[in-house]
Amino acid sequence: MADPNQSVLYITYDGLPDPLGRSQVLPYLTGLAARGWKITILSCEKPARLEKDGAAVQLLCARAGLDWQPLTYHKWPPVLSSAYDGERLKRSAMRLHRQRNFALVHCRSYIPAAAGLALKQRRGVPLLFDMRGFWPDEKVEGNSWNLDKSLFRMVYRHFKTLEARLLTEADHIISLTHEGKSQLLTRPQLAGADDRITVIPCCVDFDHFPMIDQATRKSARSTLSISAEARVLAYLGSIGAWYLLDEMLDFFRVYAGRHPRARFLFVTHDDPALIRAAASRRGVDPGMLVIVPGSREQVPRLMAAADLGIFFIAPVFSKTASSPTKMGEMLALGLPLVANAGVGDVARIIAETRCGVAVERFDDAAYEQTIDQAEALETGREERRRAALAWFDVELGIERYDRVYRDLAGQAKARK
Repeated sequence: MADPNQSVLYITYDGLPDPLGRSQVLPYLTGLAARGWKITILSCEKPARLEKDGAAVQLLCARAGLDWQPLTYHKWPPVLSSAYDGERLKRSAMRLHRQRNFALVHCRSYIPAAAGLALKQRRGVPLLFDMRGFWPDEKVEGNSWNLDKSLFRMVYRHFKTLEARLLTEADHIISLTHEGKSQLLTRPQLAGADDRITVIPCCVDFDHFPMIDQATRKSARSTLSISAEARVLAYLGSIGAWYLLDEMLDFFRVYAGRHPRARFLFVTHDDPALIRAAASRRGVDPGMLVIVPGSREQVPRLMAAADLGIFFIAPVFSKTASSPTKMGEMLALGLPLVANAGVGDVARIIAETRCGVAVERFDDAAYEQTIDQAEALETGREERRRAALAWFDVELGIERYDRVYRDLAGQAKARK
């Protein structure tokens, strides 16, 4: 149990009411607060989302004993707005430290980590750098930063320089994947520093994602007007630069060739028209698609309609450090998975848990073979859920964070 006098500043650029805030920030911090840590959260909040869900999140924080200090997120103008928000995070972090004398600062990704680095350099506060992936390279490989333009070349160089400083000066680093950690250990800043890096994937609150049973499956299909006999392939989450929608639709085309009454369920807030247009281009009847939005509370009930989960992600360098949140969520429900290799620890997890199939190529022959393998899986829902616990249980993530917190707070106390 942590010393109740130990206080932590947690800095995130993602808002707490955002989907990632609800699934990948609050569950960990709630668990850490229950272990005695006094946590102040400094975040940048989108005004519309804060107005819609801020009161509910504030209530969650109050019940957990978390002190939430929201700032306003700025989107315009590009680059300059992020720089402005970054400076506000630095100033706010300094002000809060003067008031509360934090034992450590925990920073989620690069812009918050710049504020944490300033706090370490000026006030000696131990810094936990929670990388959340290789962000500058993600921005380039996702075509957000075009390096043909001088502005983005400058921004990229700035953040790669910051990355090198953080790898050198952070007291501890969190990697989402073992593949990412292996890559980090090739960097000169971390040579021989295996003990400075802890792997914590994107974990799941298994209580929030109960295993699918016959009753929840029947209810979900009734809600979605899907027949009991139809085979349902399901995708969860947004369709962004990284997610290979065309390839997933190609897979479904092959899947539907096996199962003519099949449906492709998308639980997403993205524009259905864009998904249907892509389906038409790939030779998939848009009438075979079921596209619905779902709140965090609704997602488990909607996904219960599925027989098989899927996600394909571009297998590029930056994605070696990626841990898809949807993977743990679908496995928690007991769904078997089809995903592609070359992304973080995805192929390793599938092999170790025997919970699905990792696609090595994006072509019809590979998809036919994958469907054969997926339909021959011997694991049942309970076994898949149990195997996923060893990788994705949020309690394991909380335990690992707690261990790092205690180590850093102990080091800070020893230096005083």
